[in-house]
Formats: sequence, structure tokens, C-alpha cells
Amino acid sequence: MRILGIDPGLNATGYGIIEDSQNRFRLLEAGLIQTSPNKPIQDRLKKIHLGVNELIKKFRPDTLVLEKLYSHYKHPTTAILMGHGRGVICLTSGEKNIPLVSYPAKRIKKAVTGNGNASKDQVQRMVQNILGLEQTQIPNDVTDALALAIAHSYVASHYRLGAIKKGKP
Repeated sequence: MRILGIDPGLNATGYGIIEDSQNRFRLLEAGLIQTSPNKPIQDRLKKIHLGVNELIKKFRPDTLVLEKLYSHYKHPTTAILMGHGRGVICLTSGEKNIPLVSYPAKRIKKAVTGNGNASKDQVQRMVQNILGLEQTQIPNDVTDALALAIAHSYVASHYRLGAIKKGKP
């Protein structure tokens, strides 16, 4: 199964594509779609849309995974801006008929590290360990995107295993 995890952001949208074969992961590509804060919002959203389209065309993922939108009462504008980028990604998923899955941040952290309150550093180290990456500094947006993909794989395999145990294909 190919999974595209995306950590949406207006300045930097992190992405990570992994291939999963029975929880054995192969990293296909990871990186950032960056936009300039000096550009109008429509240009920035277009760049995110085109970037995600290109990733889908190149890697043909089976699933696209996003983090559920979270809004802190002290920073509502941040959530609104992130929502713009997230909306473009959801639209792209729909245009390409790719199933879209969203998980809360705590569930992602728990699936990857075993601790729903793990720090970004802990998530980063675990992602690097799981994927066999060198201990170099990877941007948090990229690590978060890879964590999304890994977490979805774990959750999906848990449900497949449950269906097998119940005698369902």
C-alpha cells in the first residue's frame, strides 16, 4: 500500500510517501512544498494544489492522510490559514478519487511513539528509526507528514488484522 501523508501549512506543506508491506516501510519521497508569504493567497494555494497533484500523478498513492484540524483559542487565525491549505488538499484528493483519512494529532503520536503527548523531537526520532533514516535534522513538517503515513499504516493493518480474526476477507 502506498500512503501519502501531508502536513498542511501555508508557508510549508510537508509531505511523505511511504510504501507499506506488512508494516515494513520503504520511503519513496519526502519534502516540502514551500510558498512565499509575499505572494497573494490564491497563488500560494495554487502552488500547494499543483504540488500535491504532481505527487499524486508521480506516486499514485492508495490513501492520502491529513491531521485533523485543531484550533487553539489563542491563535484562531493560524487554524483558518491552515484550513485554506487543508481544503485545497482535500479538494485535490477528491478530484483524483483518492481516499482521504484524517486523524487527531494525539492518535498519530500514540501510533508512532506509544505516547499521545510525545514531543515533536520524540516523533522525529521515532520516524527516523522506523524508516531507517540517518539522524540528521529533518524539518518538522516533513517528519509530521511521515508520521501521518506511518500511523495510518498501523491503524489500517490493525483493522485488517481484526477483520481476519473475525473471519472476514
